Amino acid sequence: MSQQKVDQYKKEKYNRKKQLQKEKRQRLLYSITGGIAVIAIVGWIGYSVYARIEANRPVSYTEVNMEAVNDYLNALNETPE
Repeated sequence: MSQQKVDQYKKEKYNRKKQLQKEKRQRLLYSITGGIAVIAIVGWIGYSVYARIEANRPVSYTEVNMEAVNDYLNALNETPE
């Protein structure tokens, strides 16, 4: 083994711990980023499906007879003289 190879090996061995920590941080960052991307995509798809279902749902209306309330309010507004 030449001296150059020995020096290179020693340098790699000296920096191995830092290199492994750096790779571990990168893998963690990629995992977190990928997880966020997957959650965003699944959420977007879910919202799109929900919006499409709600758009196709028939709307029901309820009629309210307000005559009794109007009569009561008119009676309150009349001032006795």
